[in-house]
This record gives sequence, structure tokens and C-alpha cells, in this order.
Amino acid sequence: MEFIWVLFAFFCGLGAKLISLPPSIGYLLAGFVLHFMGFEADDYLTTLADLGITLMLFTIGLKLNVKDLLKLEVWGGALSHTALWLVSTVVMIKLVAFAGLTYFAALELEIALLIAFALSFSSTVCIVKLLEEQGEMRTRHGKLAVGILVMQDVVAVAFLVIATGKTPSIWALGLVALFLSKPIMNRIIAAVGHGELIPLTGFFLALGSYELFEAVSIKGDLGALIVGMLLASHPKASEINKALLNFKDLFLIGFFLMIGFTALPTWEMLSIALLICLMLPIKFALFYVLLSSLKLKARPAFLSAMLLTNFSEFGLIVAALSVDNGWLSKEWLVILALAVSISFVLTNVVYRFSERLFAKHKATLTQLERTKRLPEDIFDQPCDSPIVVVGMGRVGMGAYQALDQQVGNKVWGLDADRGKIDWLKSSGAQAFYGDAESRDFWETLNLAQLELVMIAVPSVQDVINITTQLKAVNYRGQIAAIARFDDEREELQALGIDKVFNFYNEAGVGFAEESLAMVKVPQPV
Repeated sequence: MEFIWVLFAFFCGLGAKLISLPPSIGYLLAGFVLHFMGFEADDYLTTLADLGITLMLFTIGLKLNVKDLLKLEVWGGALSHTALWLVSTVVMIKLVAFAGLTYFAALELEIALLIAFALSFSSTVCIVKLLEEQGEMRTRHGKLAVGILVMQDVVAVAFLVIATGKTPSIWALGLVALFLSKPIMNRIIAAVGHGELIPLTGFFLALGSYELFEAVSIKGDLGALIVGMLLASHPKASEINKALLNFKDLFLIGFFLMIGFTALPTWEMLSIALLICLMLPIKFALFYVLLSSLKLKARPAFLSAMLLTNFSEFGLIVAALSVDNGWLSKEWLVILALAVSISFVLTNVVYRFSERLFAKHKATLTQLERTKRLPEDIFDQPCDSPIVVVGMGRVGMGAYQALDQQVGNKVWGLDADRGKIDWLKSSGAQAFYGDAESRDFWETLNLAQLELVMIAVPSVQDVINITTQLKAVNYRGQIAAIARFDDEREELQALGIDKVFNFYNEAGVGFAEESLAMVKVPQPV
């Protein structure tokens, strides 16, 4: 990549951050401006963008539970939304065509259906980046949105196979051996230790699975996702994900720049793109009504629908393929690129006010709630336990065990990972599944019986989200949390958390106290 691209992308990303927008919005703008200035994307930038998407899908897989994809609200919500969206969008296109707009009037039914299909997908890149920035990847609505995105990716791969006529080779049947080779991959991961081989292992698995699927004529990104899901249960899955995080974000800059390099727009094309974006409220409404009808509570249904209300980069792939086959004019590729870019901006801006919007319209939104609840939304509180440890990772488990020795069953653990909770329960721990970042969860509890909430999650944004929800439901007890750095500690204290422990400092103090107990040291006079 030329240095001017890096320099310009940096300043645009910094400018977006300074006005409280995600840097990715700045990268989008950088691509359009660079293209307007006469720069053109080369193969290196395309490779960089493809690498970023491959790593992103691999890391998504590392955090996915296959059982989550089999839930009705995931696959049923994704497929039914696609069907209803196709009908709604084609009807809207035909209505607009009657107005005599140039780009719509000439569209035949098949082409209108193709455009509607391209716009039916939501952006994996945009949504995952937003969830990571907001610390909501492990929330109820975050996992639901990602599950629906995965189902959409499966539909996307099926379309590419049909549209390109590129059928998988007979050797694709051999991919079943991936499941048989899982023990070997687990041993390799266990043998690499915790050093510089961890990120290299991530690259090897992500890119290796990509090339393996491409070799049998299946989209390589799907391979990265599947292998990631296959390894999600490994103890080092989280470590590999963290090691790849910065690489993934760096390479995704190429993806956002590539959108801007798609083509140069005209004012007429921009107006058409804005007209298409007026359909985003319809997309939101379809998602919300469908998820509510599938027994989701109002808040996760609302937040998931808000996240999914955008257009996907896959729309550009469909458009480019259609242009190559002569089905669609080149102008539509530009229009869809603009619509995708505008939807990215709208999602990133509007979603930041989603909690306020839900609170304001809660009375209306809850009218669609079903009386019957899904198992994930039912929680039995241990009434005689006034202390809860949120986040049963290494720090949280250590805190739970120490308190369990002192106060017995007066403490209980909470985590959003159902597999981890099942394992802890089998070990005799008083642990429960629940989304601590959900206001709905805290509203189901008798908060008067809670005296202390210990937040032991690693992300400071997660701590902020949980504390915000506790305050929103008028929790009056004590709150304790952990932080890694002094600036994070100050931020959490300013939020009103009663006690914030510096992770590294407190570890040193605890180490000193435990070690000092081993020897007799004369006390100072």
C-alpha cells in the first residue's frame, strides 16, 4: 500500500474518532476522497482487504457456539427476514419505477429481485466492529446478531455457487475429515505455548482453512469461519482471538478503503443511494417484528434489529458479479457502494443512542412481547446469596473460590458462556447463565437481596456497560470491579463504582502477602 494511503487513512480515522465516530467511518471517507483525487486500488490493497475479512470470520468462529446457530430465532429469523425483505423491496422498486426515475424504470423483475437480494444482507464487518467497540460481543443481542450474520453468510455462499456456476469438486467431501482432525489441531495449539507462536498459529489456521476450501471450489472465507467454530471450545481460543485482534483491525482498513475505490459517484447516483437508504426503517421493522414473534424479549429484539439495519459489503460482490455477467449496469455498482457506505455511517451513529431510544419507546415496543419466554431469558435467582461475581474467567473464578471458602453459599457466579457455566456446575460451583449487560436480566432479580456485585470481566467497556445497567434499574448495593491501567481505574471510579482494583498492582500486593506468610520477617520498630 502506498504511504499516502496509510497517511490519509490515519488522519481520516483520527478525525472520525475526535468527533465520536468509529475510525472505520473515516477510512470509508478516505477511500472516496483518494479515488476522487485520481488514486486507484491495486492488487495489494485487494489482498489486504481479503485478508482482513478472512481473519475477522475466523475470529468470529472462535467465539461461536454451533448450538446457537440451531436456535429457531437465529436460522428462522435470518431466512424469514430474507424472504419478506425480497417481497417488500421488489414492491418498493416497482412503485418507484412508476414515478419515472431513470435507474428504476428500466429494471426488469429479475434484476429488481437481484438488487433486493443484494440489499437483504447485513454487514458482518460493520456489526462486528461496532460490537467490539461497544464491548457487546458476548451479550444476548450481540450473539443473536452474529448468529443471524453467519446464517446470511451461508445463504451468500449458496448464491455464489449458483450464480458463478462454480460447483464444489468431488474432493469437497473430504472436508468432513476436518472434524476428525480436531484432536490433532488441538494438540498443535496446546504445543505452541503462549509466546510469539500464538498469532502465527492463528494466521496458519485462518489462511490454511481458506486455501483448503478454495482448493475444492468452496468460498475460502466460509472455511475460515468453520475452522474457527471447530476450535471455539479450545482453552486457547480466546488467546488466539486476542493475538489476532490488532492484525485483523489493521487489515480491515484495506476493506473500508476498497469500498471508496469502487467507482466515482454522480449527484444523481447519490440521490438514488439515499432513496434506497430510506428503506432501512423497513428492514429494522421486519427484524424487530420477526424476532419478537420468535419469543425474544423487547430489548434484545430491538437492539439486534438496530444492529442488523444496514446493507452489506456482500451487496457489492453481487453487483460486481452481475455487472460482469451483463445483468446490471456499472452505475448500479456505484449506487450500491454509496448505499452500503451511508448505511454504515447511520448504523454507527444511531446505534449509540439505541438504549435511549428503547427507553423512550419501551411502552410501545413491549406490546409485541410474547408471554412465553425462551430458556435463555428465564433465570432463577439464588435468593440466599447476597454476593455475585460477574465473569467467571481466571480472575472471577479466583474471587469466587476465595469467597466460597469464607462465606460458603452466600456467593454465586454469573457468566454469559453457557458451556462454561455447565462445566462449573458439574464441578460443584454455584454458577448461573445470564447476560449481565442486559437491563432485562437485572430487572428479573430481587435487587434488595443483592449486597455486592463484583465485576470481574477484562474489558473496561464491559464493566461500564454492566454498571450502567445496574444504575438504570436502581441497584443500591456495592459495586467492585477490576481495571488493568490507571486511566481505566480513574474512569471507573468517576462512573461511581465503589471499589476499583488495579489488576497488576493488586496481583503484586497479593503475591507479596502470600509470600511473606512463608517466612518470619522482623517487624520495624
